[in-house]
Amino acid sequence: MSDDHRPATLFEAVGGLDALERLSETFYRGVLADPLLAPVFKDFTATHVRHVAVWLAEVFDGPADFTGELGGHQALLSAHLGLNITEEQRLRWMELMAEAVGRELPEDEVLRKRVLEYFDWGTKIAEDVSASPAGTDLGEPGPTPRWGWEGLK
Repeated sequence: MSDDHRPATLFEAVGGLDALERLSETFYRGVLADPLLAPVFKDFTATHVRHVAVWLAEVFDGPADFTGELGGHQALLSAHLGLNITEEQRLRWMELMAEAVGRELPEDEVLRKRVLEYFDWGTKIAEDVSASPAGTDLGEPGPTPRWGWEGLK
């Protein structure tokens, strides 16, 4: 798709919240069946899929409902405290997400690349944060990051 025919936001380009929910569902089916990643998600609930989709919607310039209803950037980072995510787990997470992106998002190479760049960036932060014990004061992380056609805004 040429740049002049692309939707203004990644949120629009992926197909909105419904598409992000399908992406999350597909991804977490793989995660929960994966012997390396399933232990990280031992406390997984069905609402996690929806929360991830709402987070991604906000990151990709859709509605700011994660901030408005679910605690924003601080809540997301705090949820990763104490998980002790390894680099091996992060890379496996990325493999499964790349598979889900390939199945669920439109066949637009640039779109898929930008989405996966966000996930690579975000999983590195999650890995770093996860090494801190639960309850660690993270300070003020700032607003939810926004990701667009050029990457981090």
